[in-house]
Amino acid sequence: MEKINIHGVKMDNVTMDEALEYVVGRLDGAGAAKIYTPNSEIMMQAQRDSELKEILNQADLLIADGAGVVLASRILGRPLKEKVSGIDLVKRVLEYTEKRPVSFFILGAKPGVAEMAAQNIMSRYPLAEVKGTHHGYFDAEEEDSIIDKINDSGAEILLVGLGAPKQEKWIHRNAPRLNCKAAMGVGGSIDVLAGTASLAPEFMRRAGLEWLFRLIKEPRRFRRMLDLPRFILLSVKRRLHPEPDEKSFS
Repeated sequence: MEKINIHGVKMDNVTMDEALEYVVGRLDGAGAAKIYTPNSEIMMQAQRDSELKEILNQADLLIADGAGVVLASRILGRPLKEKVSGIDLVKRVLEYTEKRPVSFFILGAKPGVAEMAAQNIMSRYPLAEVKGTHHGYFDAEEEDSIIDKINDSGAEILLVGLGAPKQEKWIHRNAPRLNCKAAMGVGGSIDVLAGTASLAPEFMRRAGLEWLFRLIKEPRRFRRMLDLPRFILLSVKRRLHPEPDEKSFS
């Protein structure tokens, strides 16, 4: 897959169909593929956190979850094909279960929410089996038992919603111990699947205004969301004054 360098983070330049094809292909592969879906906020976190940046660059699939990341790629003159949001990719994988049964384990969200998501998934997608769940409020001492629970379940895809950058760091650290075929960092998607959170209306998603919807729903996110304009301004600056490693990277 072609890589697009956005401020030192090497995104996979794929469409939603190509991302789905990759995930489906991993179901018959070996090892747990690490799949992350950074938006503008996470991309800016990676500018301040070198460990996070390195983790993102070691992903097996790194896709642009947000119109801001796609806009930045265009400003830099290296356009990504399209936005590939984490929740939409999860839904496409669930739809794919009509062609082939797929099993899942859900890790994250508040106690009880993962179970609600599991019930909704299996009700809507009869060939999607959720083999286990665990909430995201656990400490380091519980990690080994949680990994044993995931592995013992036999789930093929692990959905991890611990929030960024915790979920990316958790997947990266534990991937060698996981028996699943893919571990996906999905952020708040578990809440959406559970029905405890809602997506922006489709017209706002098409217009790249999901950030506005989130801000209206959660005003306390204001300080965090200042990273979006910072990210775009950084992209303009880098377009005018590219760093040496970006001049030679397509």
